[in-house]
Amino acid sequence: MHSPKEMTHEEVLQVKLQVLKREHRDLDEAIQALQENGRPDVLTLKRLKKQKLSLKDRIARIEDELTPDIIA
Repeated sequence: MHSPKEMTHEEVLQVKLQVLKREHRDLDEAIQALQENGRPDVLTLKRLKKQKLSLKDRIARIEDELTPDIIA
């Protein structure tokens, strides 16, 4: 019986990165749609922007982990 190939740590991080970028893009679209609305809900807008910033930080951490440090 063949067992499925296990993903490497780097592959898992790549998948997480893709998911987080998609969520970030979706939040960006939701924020834009709210702002285009005549009278956006300020609290909802703040909450979405905070979530988007948190996702951006998580994306940056994963990208840093995936990019090897080059010491010259």
